[in-house]
Amino acid sequence: MVDRLPGTRRPATPPPGTTWGRWILARPSLPAVLTLVLLLGFFALQAPDLLSSAGIAGVLEVAAMLGIGGVAVALLLVAGQFDLSVGMLALASSATTALLVDQAGWGIWPALAASLAGALLVGLVNGVLVVNTGLPSFLVTLATVLILQGTTLVVLQNLAGSARIGGLEDASGWASATTVFDSTARVGDGEFRVSLLWWLGVTAVATWALWRTKFGNAVFATGGARTAARELGVPVRRTTVGLFCLSATAGWLIGTLGLVRFGGIEANGEGLIIGIEFVVVAVLGGSLLVGGYGSAFGAAVGALLYGVLREGIDRAGWDPPWFQALLGVLLLVAVLANGVVASRLRGVPRS
Repeated sequence: MVDRLPGTRRPATPPPGTTWGRWILARPSLPAVLTLVLLLGFFALQAPDLLSSAGIAGVLEVAAMLGIGGVAVALLLVAGQFDLSVGMLALASSATTALLVDQAGWGIWPALAASLAGALLVGLVNGVLVVNTGLPSFLVTLATVLILQGTTLVVLQNLAGSARIGGLEDASGWASATTVFDSTARVGDGEFRVSLLWWLGVTAVATWALWRTKFGNAVFATGGARTAARELGVPVRRTTVGLFCLSATAGWLIGTLGLVRFGGIEANGEGLIIGIEFVVVAVLGGSLLVGGYGSAFGAAVGALLYGVLREGIDRAGWDPPWFQALLGVLLLVAVLANGVVASRLRGVPRS
């Protein structure tokens, strides 16, 4: 299910004979939206400048980067799969770009094209392994994280002599890359980055695909009843592999946005942690861990929740560990809600 069923119009009120419970079940993002409103109200009292231009820009900057990965991971969760490698792919692809520019003298655009091809290859391998071996995607992508992390650090140390590469601004095509991936617009005292537009575009395309295309129907069928979908002719294998390629592309985009913004990279061991954050964002947005239920819009709202919580705690002057504690509470509530929704859906026809 999505926020509205594919091929139908959203009713302004529940249709005759439909209970409020089922009406709510048809909108996975609703709890996240209500929680977001409550959080905004709470932190508006604790830190009024959160609603200033600078505060909103800070929230959106955090949410945009998480939202791109969160939407991609949400699509996989709807299909009943995990991908923990998105964060590590962001680092590995940006390291590939940086090495090609710094060590091989490539222009930024050819280097970006090569790193995108590499990311797609990783996504393809992940998808093929999952559909051909039957191994849990959680374990397959966890192995991918470890392989990419070790390989990236070793290659950087051997070729660049350091885990950090900077000074890429002199590369051919850098000015145009900055326009595409690091433009900013100042509104009041807030600086809004182009990553916001990328996030909105990714969310809009993913939402449209789930609502209005055969691909979206295949995603839900794959996650809701994989065996039955396969018997009915749904391209389960192709859909699954395609989703892993899409999540790999999201990782490449996140890495590219960071690379162009800072003019270089610094490799670290946080790829797995970032990958888990994308899963957290998708779950906060209402995606079920068992598949068959969720929405791209919900993942975007989950990213906003994350951004409001982080920026609100910072501007309220609280100790930073409160962020982890409150995020854990929100995640626990979301997981418990997932359990309730999953049990209710057993008696509700899937889309």
